[in-house]
Amino acid sequence: MDERASVFRVYRVVEAVPHINLFDTEGARLYTVFQGGYGDRQPEIDALETGDLIEGTVAGDPEDDEEAWTLRSFERVGGVDMGFGTDVELPEIARGTWAKQERGVAHSVIEEDGGPVGECWVQPRAPLPGGVFVPSVLAGLLPMEDTLTSVDSVGEPPTDAVFLDPDPVDASSFRHPYGVLLVFTDRATETRRRFRERYDCPRGVDSRPTYDPYELSPGGFGP
Repeated sequence: MDERASVFRVYRVVEAVPHINLFDTEGARLYTVFQGGYGDRQPEIDALETGDLIEGTVAGDPEDDEEAWTLRSFERVGGVDMGFGTDVELPEIARGTWAKQERGVAHSVIEEDGGPVGECWVQPRAPLPGGVFVPSVLAGLLPMEDTLTSVDSVGEPPTDAVFLDPDPVDASSFRHPYGVLLVFTDRATETRRRFRERYDCPRGVDSRPTYDPYELSPGGFGP
């Protein structure tokens, strides 16, 4: 049995998977952690949300890839409120950002009242498992901690992240070769509200799509 103490980003995946994925922000490693079996501590585990940042300790066997780890102790130290929209029409800023990229990830600044309040990022599907964008995010398989830590064009940390996919999570072909991440700081009052309303993912609401990640590809997909 081994232990790892670090700061982790929570990725709760979906109800079909009885685990929580934790991305080690310091060691850049993904840990699959049991979601149940914590006794009196279970309400604390159940209160975790996708996007939370916790300082804690996980325990498990690093030589056993089949066995999940256990979250020994933790304290919430921050987080980003995450929203998800799938099978949606992408915003114009995303299409413009993709048009200017050359081979990979690219971004544009989101403005409100003439000043920067957030950023729009596009992520090519090519390197993602099965080409799926939102499921890769939900499982923590698409590390983007730098983007979730600071919005460089604003010089402030993000408060919100909205992930958009033009196709459903179980799509076998894609209308666009990329997914979209919108990050907002607390300066983005009206712009943040407008985007969240448009894609039906209000703050404080769990908008993760329902799906079984193990059925998305012949080889299986998930933590």
